[in-house]
Amino acid sequence: MTLRSRLHTLYEGAGAGPDRFRYALLAFDLATVCYLVSTSFLPRGPYNIAIDLCIGFVFLADLLARLLIARRPLRELFSFWGIADLLVILSLLFPIWGEGLAFLRVLRLYRVLHSPRTISQLGRDIPGFRRNEATLRAGANLLIFLFATTALVYQTQSNSNPDIANYIDALYFTVTTLTTTGFGDVTLTGHAGRLLTVAIMIVGVSLFLRLVQVALRPSKAHFPCPKCGLRRHDHDAVHCKACGTLINIPDDGLD
Repeated sequence: MTLRSRLHTLYEGAGAGPDRFRYALLAFDLATVCYLVSTSFLPRGPYNIAIDLCIGFVFLADLLARLLIARRPLRELFSFWGIADLLVILSLLFPIWGEGLAFLRVLRLYRVLHSPRTISQLGRDIPGFRRNEATLRAGANLLIFLFATTALVYQTQSNSNPDIANYIDALYFTVTTLTTTGFGDVTLTGHAGRLLTVAIMIVGVSLFLRLVQVALRPSKAHFPCPKCGLRRHDHDAVHCKACGTLINIPDDGLD
């Protein structure tokens, strides 16, 4: 078996080994986010540089592996997620601006959690995931946006804004802005800070409303109609509502 086929099995294959590998990647990404948050309370030292280098090399190996198994490597590299990964790697291996673009590490969670293979795996391993998939994905999108924006606020303001001394200060500002509460005791400085505040309010409120919408709306089963292709049906549907074709939606019987 070639290296490319082995990597393709790990990233895209089915079975216990690939499942554990993908969960390990997800756990590693979560660990790097926790590390980013925790180190905001501590002064940076040589050990931070060493850890950043280790994380950077792991991210680089992951990127090279995905490029090796991709059908169109250049398209993968210059996609939004490929460029985001590349910027994170460069900022970790060649830190020019403090922690660099460390906040982009959080965006990796979005790519992993929205991978079709990961979604399928979570659906198999977690009871009720399929039934509540839309709500869980909307909630994950909101949380990822919250942590990514908080990291961006901390990264851009911590060195110039006395109100943003650590990650908790940045999180407090992001939450109060996202909910439009806006206590006003913490504000961002400069034109860039004001523009970032506007972006947080617009995008954050949209994601929050999306979460409320999918949480209150009855969940749908994802099953393509063999005739017209409609994918979303009521869980107890017998016929496709679009064309009337008889459908047989798999159901594990869990409420």
